[in-house]
Amino acid sequence: MLLVRYSEIGLKGANQNYFIKILVSNIKQALSGYSGVEIASSRGRISIRGYSIEDEAAMVGKLSKVFGIASIAIALECEPSIASIKDLSIKALPALGRFTFKVETNRADKRFPAKSPQVSSEVGAHVIKMLSPNASVDVHNPDIVLNIDIREEAAYIYWQASAGEAGLPLGSSGKGAVLLSGGIDSPVASYMMARRGMKLSAIHYHSYPFTSVAAQDKARDISKVISEYNQGMDLYNVNAIDFMQSAISNCKEQYLTILLRRFMYRVAEAMKSKIGFSAIITGESLGQVASQTIESINCTQQALIETSVMRPLIGIDKNEITLIAKRIGTYDISIRPYDDCCTVFVPKHPQTRPVTEKVAFEEGKLDMESLVGQALEKTDLLTIKWPY
Repeated sequence: MLLVRYSEIGLKGANQNYFIKILVSNIKQALSGYSGVEIASSRGRISIRGYSIEDEAAMVGKLSKVFGIASIAIALECEPSIASIKDLSIKALPALGRFTFKVETNRADKRFPAKSPQVSSEVGAHVIKMLSPNASVDVHNPDIVLNIDIREEAAYIYWQASAGEAGLPLGSSGKGAVLLSGGIDSPVASYMMARRGMKLSAIHYHSYPFTSVAAQDKARDISKVISEYNQGMDLYNVNAIDFMQSAISNCKEQYLTILLRRFMYRVAEAMKSKIGFSAIITGESLGQVASQTIESINCTQQALIETSVMRPLIGIDKNEITLIAKRIGTYDISIRPYDDCCTVFVPKHPQTRPVTEKVAFEEGKLDMESLVGQALEKTDLLTIKWPY
């Protein structure tokens, strides 16, 4: 069996069942491609049985990207008695040569006659007796930690657990729309908000034919990686070419970047009822580039009427963001040498501390309502299904 543990959900008090229900549903979705799977939840653990052993490693891989899971262990199950636990402990250990070990016992059923230290001691002595001279105890730096989880209905034994992503179950914190560029930051922002339980759609702005189709392919490939954490992804590709041509022709060059970002917010807000989200997610990090000063962020924010903007990277530096991007698998895609509409639209001397009134004056030279409408008409939807 697979034994799934969660951590943060256990602190949710009266709301715990709400989060567990969503987590179990997400696990079922993650494992929907495997036959015979039986999933049950009981007192801080979720058990998965009935699957083919040949599928076990792949299933663990799927579960490792399900938010809300702290760890996944391949466990053996027996009746909760000292004799059964001793016998199964030998079977649970891997076929190694010489190794050191220690035993850790969780006595969740307090009616069990032996306390945790006693169980650990007796099982450890039994392992040494049966496997000596290959097995020896090392409580500080063992090769193997043999875990014993004693519960009312059964005892579970495992020696290795794969780390999960932890966080909150996807969908437990509502829905958001991420402004997904082809860069390093916005995919990481997507991952971080999904990890806090927010189910995401993505909005990608391009300026074909000013930018190549390869730039859109880049956004698609990033979305595929994010979809593994987001359990699928709707990617909306918005052609911003009409706005860009109009802004270049009518507005002062130093304001082009801030005008484009305000335009992106307006288009996203216009899509709100169609997509069904409560917040816009961006990859902004304070001071990282010229368009991400506090003045620029405030000026951009004022283009919105109702929608909240969440910036999970606002206090994180580029090195930290890059490490996360490499870990989740988006970095190598993000550094492909294809420009998106933001990079081709950067003026030589951008306004880093814009005054809202001056930006509004430049924006007044544009038929914004018409340009937003044109962008919506030139929007294509790509639905990335999951599991693949």
